[in-house]
Amino acid sequence: MTETTETTRIVPRVGDEVTDGRIRAIVTDIRGSVIWLRARYGCSEWPAEDPKRLKVARTREQRIEADEV
Repeated sequence: MTETTETTRIVPRVGDEVTDGRIRAIVTDIRGSVIWLRARYGCSEWPAEDPKRLKVARTREQRIEADEV
């Protein structure tokens, strides 16, 4: 995994917790390059409006370590 800098960014993967400045959600699927999200404690899914704005807050591995998966 690469560090996030001004020139590089971590691409979200399934299971990662992401933010876009307004929301915090979990990546549930990536279908045909469309990233699908769900609220941390919700059940409905939606496609990310602007995937380039998504920032990985915690990886799936970090969530597993915190016993949240």
